Amino acid sequence: MAEREQQHVRVAVIGSGFGGLGAAVRLRRQGITDFVVLERADSVGGTWRDNSYPGCACDVPSHLYSFSFAPNPEWPRNFSGQEHIRAYLERVTDTFGLRPHIRFNAEVRGLRWSNSALHWEIETASGALTADVVVSATGPLSDPKLPDVPGLDTFPGKVFHSARWDHDYDLRGKRVAMIGTGASAIQIVPAIQPEVSRLTLFQRTPPWVLPRADRKISAAEKWLHTKVPATRAARRGLLWGIRELQVSAFTKRPNELGLIEFLAKNHMRKAIKDPGMRAALTPDYRIGCKRILLSNTYYPALARPNVDLVPAGLTEVRGSTLVAADGSETEADAIVFGTGFHVTDMPIAQRVTGANGTTLAEEWKDGMAALRGASAAGFPNFLTLIGPNTGLGNSSMILMIEAQLNYMVDFLRQLDVLGGKIALTARQSAVDEWTRKIQRRMERTVWNTGGCDSWYLDANGRNTTAWPGTTAEFKKVTRQVDLAEYEVLRPPRAAVGTSGSARAEVAV
Repeated sequence: MAEREQQHVRVAVIGSGFGGLGAAVRLRRQGITDFVVLERADSVGGTWRDNSYPGCACDVPSHLYSFSFAPNPEWPRNFSGQEHIRAYLERVTDTFGLRPHIRFNAEVRGLRWSNSALHWEIETASGALTADVVVSATGPLSDPKLPDVPGLDTFPGKVFHSARWDHDYDLRGKRVAMIGTGASAIQIVPAIQPEVSRLTLFQRTPPWVLPRADRKISAAEKWLHTKVPATRAARRGLLWGIRELQVSAFTKRPNELGLIEFLAKNHMRKAIKDPGMRAALTPDYRIGCKRILLSNTYYPALARPNVDLVPAGLTEVRGSTLVAADGSETEADAIVFGTGFHVTDMPIAQRVTGANGTTLAEEWKDGMAALRGASAAGFPNFLTLIGPNTGLGNSSMILMIEAQLNYMVDFLRQLDVLGGKIALTARQSAVDEWTRKIQRRMERTVWNTGGCDSWYLDANGRNTTAWPGTTAEFKKVTRQVDLAEYEVLRPPRAAVGTSGSARAEVAV
């Protein structure tokens, strides 16, 4: 046990979702086997393991929501369910021989950079280790956010978040309150509506909802994609290309989205006949400002006689009585929160202490910022996957992850080329310049001009999550590391031991 606690690896990856597993595959393909994947749970899958609520599925087409280096010709539907995506990630883990590298039940409790040893000291639930490089792949949709509702502790029934679904609790015949109308809620509502006695949806802000072009993928298609891989690649390429063409409307010309709003309203009109309800469900902001949702069953479920729409947020709980902002009261046996995640205030940032003795959370108190979405100033040899301003509004995040994996591989290559015991830390000036460019481009986007308050924005109203361009452009700017944007650190001459506060020397 003591020997394991002293383990040193070249690379430590945090998390085993798409980002972490993708990093592990790329490391192995580069011939790097001296790495470990630290996973807090007992299985892989990340958000696709944690989110197992009824109706959970992806809103990106299956053939685009998968690794380019691990295509899956056997996807069952255009838009696959959670169980299929999780099974895909398990197959990736086994196909590429990743399990020996994964340390399960090893939640990272703290990371501290040693200026003298030029490595990361890592404390986990299963012991300590050190690493030359840390790749944080915890993802922005990993830690649920629960609102601080007065009186919630007085509620006698069941309470849980959509990302921590209690499968042991039987909702049949219960009065259920669904809090929130985001991507999870519009899948949960139609899934549980037929079995609950009463379903009350608390809607603070209505979402824009478009039809979901979902269907089973035929056996003939699967056979063709298996026998003729070019057809599979063509399908993926078409799905990608269509979404690339849509980007300019989101990032440069939001007024062009009016036609999409018309389609969304027409989609609602087909299922919701009551004018008052339609008015309550119609957003007052530009489509795309918040995440556009896809569903063919959400509106029909809301029209069912056992469903009540409360067009106001939950403000108080008095025992089993739920009080909304409009003063209305509802009795419930269970409360399900679909209230999102800690995106702009990721908890992992509180556990990472950099070269200056400050945490990443402290450095990001005025907003997240990282060079090319990966490197924060003052945190040497620390790379973030799906970091600041890498999120998408209309395409597959797997494309962004793979682009960042290219950057990770070149980062490690640069360390090898420079040679010796060294580290690379992003220059503050480079991070600032990158952030200025991003925020300048963000000014025209629908996320900033659409008139909504979304999870894309941080507490200061700044968009630190979305990428204001195409995935092709992001792939280009993360193709390789520009050493001019980094300082090269070497151990101080007088340093001894593996810890201490001596400042590393900067090699120019």
